[in-house]
Amino acid sequence: MDSSHQSNYKLSKTEKKFLRKQIKARHTLLRHEGIETVSYATQSLVVANGGLGNGVSRNQLLPVLEKCGLVDALLMPPNKPYSFARYKTTEESKRAYVTLNGKEVVDDLGQKIILYLNFVEKAQWKELRPQALPPGLMVVEEIISSEEEKMLLESVDWTEDTDNQNSQKSLKHRRVKHFGYEFHYENNNVDKDKPLPGGLPDICDSFLEKWLREGYIKHKPDQMTINQYEPGQGIPAHIDTHSAFEDEIVSLSLGSEIVMDFKHPDGTAVPVMLPHRSLLVMTGESRYLWTHGITCRKFDTVQASENHKSGIITSDVGDLTLSKRGLRTSFTFRKVRQTPCNCSYPLVCDSQRKETPPSFPESDKEASRLEQEYVHQVYEEIAGHFSSTRHTPWPHIVEFLKALPSGSIVADIGCGNGKYLGVNKELYMVGCDHSQNLVDICRERQFQAFVCDALAVPVRSGSCDACISIAVIHHFATAERRVAALQEIVRLLRPGGKALIYVWAMEQEYNKQKSKYLKGNRNSQGKKEEMNSDTSVQRSLVEQMPDMGSRDSASSVPRINDSQEGGCNSRQVSNSKLPIHVNRTSFYSQDVLVPWHLKGNPDKGKPVEPFGPIGSQDPSPVFHRYYHVFREGELEALCRTVSDVRILQSYYDQGNWCVILQKA
Repeated sequence: MDSSHQSNYKLSKTEKKFLRKQIKARHTLLRHEGIETVSYATQSLVVANGGLGNGVSRNQLLPVLEKCGLVDALLMPPNKPYSFARYKTTEESKRAYVTLNGKEVVDDLGQKIILYLNFVEKAQWKELRPQALPPGLMVVEEIISSEEEKMLLESVDWTEDTDNQNSQKSLKHRRVKHFGYEFHYENNNVDKDKPLPGGLPDICDSFLEKWLREGYIKHKPDQMTINQYEPGQGIPAHIDTHSAFEDEIVSLSLGSEIVMDFKHPDGTAVPVMLPHRSLLVMTGESRYLWTHGITCRKFDTVQASENHKSGIITSDVGDLTLSKRGLRTSFTFRKVRQTPCNCSYPLVCDSQRKETPPSFPESDKEASRLEQEYVHQVYEEIAGHFSSTRHTPWPHIVEFLKALPSGSIVADIGCGNGKYLGVNKELYMVGCDHSQNLVDICRERQFQAFVCDALAVPVRSGSCDACISIAVIHHFATAERRVAALQEIVRLLRPGGKALIYVWAMEQEYNKQKSKYLKGNRNSQGKKEEMNSDTSVQRSLVEQMPDMGSRDSASSVPRINDSQEGGCNSRQVSNSKLPIHVNRTSFYSQDVLVPWHLKGNPDKGKPVEPFGPIGSQDPSPVFHRYYHVFREGELEALCRTVSDVRILQSYYDQGNWCVILQKA
């Protein structure tokens, strides 16, 4: 065989590289999404990297696919980095497979993305039943004219002195102006005795009078907040403070359209399109019970059909595309409440709530009392349910334990139900926990465990080859007590011994990837057809698909009284009440109470506060656990205050900051 003929049977370097990438795409789709490709030609193709989740819109992809034949259907699941194309004939799909594999397309941000195509038996997707708007929610399109919109936008002067009477602020995620009353983000309320001079701008009077006449509002507002959002900016999910404002909260959207996300405590999520010049009206359940927020992103997943302007973004993957955000300004109007709230949702109402959240501890004694009530007692009550949700060991912790020499003595400080005590049979492992009920579960599983305080472990100094402390130190309420917990772990280690420590991270979105905790929000109305329902993977499917871990945290309930700007601008305020966190959302404060929604009937003890979905005949009790979530670098800084240790490794693992220490 001559060399020229032989070259027909050899793949070039470029072809080999492409083949490797195509195979990797195929394996990644199967591993992370459960999508199985086939080796023979069919009418349907999965297009890796050609999805809404990595910035490729329907308008970009469809013309590329249609060059190879008649596309019968293009299915683009929301937030996924792939799509499905079904051609009229198998010949056309084969032509696309040959022609488009390895082809570069430009996404909506101008970045080049390479497509990788594989055949599938049939297009697969998850179909959701039609949703309804949250009760009490209304979107009124074109409530004002384009001329009125221009007049309102021009009336806002963002160049004014930041100390002026309109209380202008530049927050992390947006610019804000307050009129009538200033909203204080440190306590999520207004000072009702200190109205701002000037009241609401005169330009708003005619609009408000009209909305009163037409029945959209019952009270004339006396407080207004103007927010300006650049593309990519947003506001965390929150419920406007019950005791601060009356029932109606109305928001006028100017400039760019936006998708606002509404979430019920049971996990139901409803994305709602707010067109420009539309009025959002929240009353009743939608105002008092559902959280609302705007995700920080530059593109929204929206309906592709022309006639769909406002309302719910449906799950019809055959009619979804991307909409690029522009500059948006919202005028939000509220009526300040002068009497306590007596809404129909007393279990989530700060005016009617029987218990007031604890204050931030100012002494070691207060911190100990806080931990006793909001950590130790809670775990005793929820031990059975908690244990039933903690069954899968986290991969990096398993890796640490399996790398230890055979025969090592290892202590698990805060072992919970003992899920790590049996990972490596070659180790001598012993666990300890403050919860008697969790230790009993360990013993039922034939593990060695005992009850103790993590600040005073009854084990001889220098007797352990290694220690692990997983999701424990973040339960200590002061920096001094967190350092003491680290010192106790180091005391147990022999010289050269290692410790692995995990704490919950404030940054639940890191390197542009959401943690599994944020992705855990579920939609209770979903009906699974054939596609995995994991949420967004924003990066290139082939190059950057992340390795998914597990989260060791609580389930979904809303945060009350939070209108914070979100992100990592947390504050520690003396005498302040600890905020209640909305599960499956980003943190806005480092010191929080995280709800645990107890399933089934508790065997003993009284719940801290009963809470269940409205209309539920069997409301589940809710317990609140104290957490101090760690910022990036904080755990390492804490470790450096402990003598005789060095940090071997620090890393981020699915919403946790982690370090491996070694005793000198």
